[in-house]
Amino acid sequence: MSEDDTQHFTSHLPGFLGTIDEWISKLESFILALGVLLMAVNTCVNVIARFGFGKGLFFSGEINRILIIMITFAGIGYAARHGRHIRMSAIYDAIPFTGRKILMICIALFTSAVMFFLCYFAMVYIISVFERGRVLPALQIPIWTIYVWVPIGFFVTGVQYLLTAIKNITASDVYLSTQVLDGYSDSEREV
Repeated sequence: MSEDDTQHFTSHLPGFLGTIDEWISKLESFILALGVLLMAVNTCVNVIARFGFGKGLFFSGEINRILIIMITFAGIGYAARHGRHIRMSAIYDAIPFTGRKILMICIALFTSAVMFFLCYFAMVYIISVFERGRVLPALQIPIWTIYVWVPIGFFVTGVQYLLTAIKNITASDVYLSTQVLDGYSDSEREV
């Protein structure tokens, strides 16, 4: 984890948008930390129960399934906000500055459109699961409730990439996110 990840996130967006961005960042960080912690505790308790008492927790797998979905889809928005998504940059790094700027705007707009498209289809899927009335076998929680994180994560990520495109259109430098300048820091190593 870099020094930037451990410090408080301060949005560079103006006014109310900046406040919302900071609030969403805090919520994402809380969800990620809590989710990973709960998953570790759940897994450890299940292992202790299985080997110590000869019988594991019957609902442990379902809890981890819920937490994996939550962590994954809260994490994609977090990664987009901090410019942490994987990128293939061999061709990108070889082109001149103007080409990189145009390419970054196109990539951010395309990725944003894909995220909003996936958000829509996730909502359609959740509605179909809701209409079927299915529940988790052990916990008896309606299955649609655990998938709510999917469209939320896609929507937040789509907004982050749209804001990245706007930042690249309005700024003179190239940005990976609204705050992360393109380039390699001294702490990154190329393999």
